[in-house]
Amino acid sequence: MSIKVKSEIGKLTKVMLHRPGVELEHLTPEYLSKLLFDDIPFLKVTQKEHDAFASVLQKHGVEVVYLEDMMANVIEDVTMKKSFIKDFIASSGSIARSNEKELYKYLMDIEDNKELVLQTMAGIKDYRLTEKKEHPLSSLVQPKTTMVTDPIPNLYFTRDPFASIGNGVTLNHMYSTTRRRETLYDNYVLQHHHSFGEKINFYYNPTLPYCIEGGDIFNFNKHVLGVGLSQRTTPEACEILANNIFDDEECTIDSILAFDIPSLRAFMHLDTVFTQADINKFIIHPGILPSLRIFKLTRGKNESLKAEQLEGTLSEILMKELNLDSVELINCGGNDSVVAEREQWNDGSNVLAIAPGKVIAYDRNIITNQMLIDSGIEVLTIPSSELSRGRGGPRCMSMPLKREEL
Repeated sequence: MSIKVKSEIGKLTKVMLHRPGVELEHLTPEYLSKLLFDDIPFLKVTQKEHDAFASVLQKHGVEVVYLEDMMANVIEDVTMKKSFIKDFIASSGSIARSNEKELYKYLMDIEDNKELVLQTMAGIKDYRLTEKKEHPLSSLVQPKTTMVTDPIPNLYFTRDPFASIGNGVTLNHMYSTTRRRETLYDNYVLQHHHSFGEKINFYYNPTLPYCIEGGDIFNFNKHVLGVGLSQRTTPEACEILANNIFDDEECTIDSILAFDIPSLRAFMHLDTVFTQADINKFIIHPGILPSLRIFKLTRGKNESLKAEQLEGTLSEILMKELNLDSVELINCGGNDSVVAEREQWNDGSNVLAIAPGKVIAYDRNIITNQMLIDSGIEVLTIPSSELSRGRGGPRCMSMPLKREEL
């Protein structure tokens, strides 16, 4: 199987990353909000920290593949290269489309396919086009810009554009317009890269009208999927996903737990406030507990969808629905509300399990990491002074492709 992910904690054997690139240096204060950043990371240090993340994964037996390398492999086929460039221009806004001919020629003339991919990710400055069309009215009305295509700085959060579910995937409809081009790369890789030789079942695609992102999708076990209803994922998308999963006779998932969390930037995805560290151990930001509601979706009569609100505490619901004898909730930041808010903002709740009871975490979240250690979790820390400026942790930066079954 080219995709095999049936848990959050089974031994991770293959993962997709994207090494942060020049797209971060094309962030400017004026466009930070539009591009979903709060600050401008220092690229040299960001790359060093990301390399340390990849190194920890590799040292623990995980095969690391990079989105940019896989995409470069795909467009070795000239037909794929032409198709990708056309799709990229079409999705890159009015300035790109108004310079389509010049931009197409410029990109086609780049012989190194990886360099081509990296330039599309970084954003293309207007001086790279030797010929640029004059648009007399547009130049007077629109703000001056030096970019023909915007950078795509959120790409290093590979968790969000698609999600592995069992042996299938969701290719997601991203919440923000600025992130929607990210799925273009994943679509080409999933459909055409040689490592995905078997046809993959798509449970969602970006043409569907409702937003859903990978940070809200959890593979609890082969029977239960979790979906966060958040700032970035809607109930309607969850319903479509549920129907498509239940329609797949080969899929073993028979229930979906929908976690309704506050629609806030600080809690943009479920995995920013809740992740799994071991079979019965979960990290939780205590700030969401008072308002958290959990719903269960199953197949009803005549192929209909049945939804019900579950009663009880989070621990009680997890024990029952995941068939666990006990559940331990580990508070992000411990019992100090100030620490909890600070470490949640710095992704203390967002760890990546690479095996049961073994997680990768940001080194800056000292209190949360100690809470994990005290609960018997092995914590592998990585540097995070610059990576964390993008508002995402180790889980956000990784897309598991294969995990061993529990």
